[in-house]
Amino acid sequence: MYRSQLKQTEMECEYLKRWFGSLTEQKRRLLREVEELRAMKWLWRLYRQDQSWILKAWETTEDEILALAGMDAVVFLKIIVFSIRIFCIASVVCLFLVLPVNYFGKQMIHKQIPSESLEVFSITNVREGSKWLWSHCFALYIISCAACALLYFEYKSVTKMRLEHITGSLRSPNYFTVLVRGIPLASEESYSDSVGKYFMNYYASSYLAHQMVYRSGTVQKLMSDAEKMYRVLTNVTAEQPKLISCRLCCGAPNSFKMLSNEADSVEGNTRYGDLDRDIREKESAAAFVFFKKRYAAIVAAEVLQSANPMLWVTDLAPEPHDVLWSNLWIPYRQLWIRKITILLASIAFMFVFLAPVTLVQGLTHLDQLSNAFPFLRGILKQNFINRLITGYLPSVVLMLFLYTVPPTMMLFSKVEGPISRCGRKKSACIKVLYFTIWNVFFVNILSGSIIGQLSVFTVRQIPRKLAEAVPLQAGFFMTYVLTSGWASLSCEIVQPVALIWNFMKKFIIRMKEDTSDCTLSFPYHTELPKLLLFGLIGFICSILAPLILPLLLIYFVLAYLVYRNQIINVYITKYESGGQMWPIVHNTTIFSVVMMQIIALGVFGLKRSPIASGFTIPLLIGTLLFNEYCRQRFSPAFQKVAAEIVVDMDRQDERNGTMEEIYQELMSAYCQLKLTKLTSKDSNKSTDVSHHEDRDCIRDPEALKQELELVK
Repeated sequence: MYRSQLKQTEMECEYLKRWFGSLTEQKRRLLREVEELRAMKWLWRLYRQDQSWILKAWETTEDEILALAGMDAVVFLKIIVFSIRIFCIASVVCLFLVLPVNYFGKQMIHKQIPSESLEVFSITNVREGSKWLWSHCFALYIISCAACALLYFEYKSVTKMRLEHITGSLRSPNYFTVLVRGIPLASEESYSDSVGKYFMNYYASSYLAHQMVYRSGTVQKLMSDAEKMYRVLTNVTAEQPKLISCRLCCGAPNSFKMLSNEADSVEGNTRYGDLDRDIREKESAAAFVFFKKRYAAIVAAEVLQSANPMLWVTDLAPEPHDVLWSNLWIPYRQLWIRKITILLASIAFMFVFLAPVTLVQGLTHLDQLSNAFPFLRGILKQNFINRLITGYLPSVVLMLFLYTVPPTMMLFSKVEGPISRCGRKKSACIKVLYFTIWNVFFVNILSGSIIGQLSVFTVRQIPRKLAEAVPLQAGFFMTYVLTSGWASLSCEIVQPVALIWNFMKKFIIRMKEDTSDCTLSFPYHTELPKLLLFGLIGFICSILAPLILPLLLIYFVLAYLVYRNQIINVYITKYESGGQMWPIVHNTTIFSVVMMQIIALGVFGLKRSPIASGFTIPLLIGTLLFNEYCRQRFSPAFQKVAAEIVVDMDRQDERNGTMEEIYQELMSAYCQLKLTKLTSKDSNKSTDVSHHEDRDCIRDPEALKQELELVK
């Protein structure tokens, strides 16, 4: 049958060849066009299928994203929406009002627009004392007022969303739980006994239970295993000083002492006293304390517990999936030393990074580069090489060096000792933000050569130097938006690093697939500073070099689609902070607006326009007053929990009769280790101990005693 089908296929092919050979050239061309048309239709159908993610990302509503990815994802997208709105306003005003004034600022014969230099389109082309500088001041007012108005409405919306997020978390255990650190060590009692006695004494009516934190980090586990092994070997040596043969070789029945693992340490005839002592030896000076009411937990978290602020330190506990267990057992008295050390390390890393920034600035100043390397003068005179080195290459070099910053800052933030993963990511986000703003913006602008410039001007001359240097760096910033902005979005879609790593694991290293390792959480500490840096560049360059605004606007529109798709289809939300990133966004945006006004004030001074300078000062004062109002009006909602909200939640649970269910869930919510006892069967008794860090819970030693009694 197979041979007959093959023969029939061969006959059909031979027939088609003869038929196609008998066609005229015109018919052959017509058939080729038909085949090309079919191929184009197939490619268009495939393209439409591949691009369907854009339509899905656009059609997904905010409520769907909130239910799917949480509040942090919605707040992140609000940042992009805010940027699109403000830069749409800035683009309309600056491109139709400021850009023509810049272009026709001096009496000169203009070439064709594509051959003009970027300086012709910047404020440097406006002559001194020009009456047309009022247009720049007017645009400054419009952008500043629009930014403040949009910030106010967005801050109000995010605050309302956060309050709704808290109200909707009725079964969340973190509002019943307080993390206690700095527990004093008593000579006659354990940490657990001290916690129980303290809270029964001062919070008797509201105290429910507590859960100790155990030393379970990787280093601590290695140290504990080494200490246990040393203790066992020492006991064996003390009991058996002589060399005794094995039982199979007619030796004593207990010649060898079996070194069992931790799971077998309580198997058989293990006494519960040894288990109790072993568990209590691993207790650290930290514990989760559970309260009967949310209001009681919040009051206990806010009140100073002891006359010594280093003892009995209380904080509202993070969500169970957000707890960073490896940092909880760090002694509280070490935290201030760690923070100072990390601050000094971050500053040192920032100064070390001046070397690549100096290299980048050397590339943007070809006159200095040709003086340092005379043999390059002939090559640097070529127009293409000149544009490549001064325009494209510096931003690429800087972007490659900047890839090392987020992992370093994440490591620094973990060493600081935060109690939650959100706190670690927020700290890393702030560090990366400060680092990028300082190195990408200020150092690049203020330094033609870092070492040479530091001795030339003082702090009072910084606004003047910024006013002189920012318009000259417009080309660099435009290229940086293209390389670090547009290119990063394509990398975000393709995920080349993860793709290569998965390929190596599967086909080269041949590791077994682990689905838990494949899930990624959204990298807020890398993407949020990038958005805010582009916002800073856009605000400052809006009236000085308006040509950058269309590039930024395109970037934010693409970012809106790309990040919505990634949040919906790629990243998994494991924990969230409840919109804690928005105050960082607000403060950075206000800083960007104030810097825009200060630099504009310096530019108006250089251009000898006292009227524009005079009108800028009230705008600067008004922006600072607006920021103070927002700080008083909205910021406390992101730092504390309102008492009226939690009291209403407690009353609602009492009316619904769900308090007992919540208490039962609290007992297993914050899980660090796990002791699992297997039931005895006939005469065989077994009790297994297994540890699962950051995932399971450790049971109460008293309950374990009772179970061991039942086993006996």
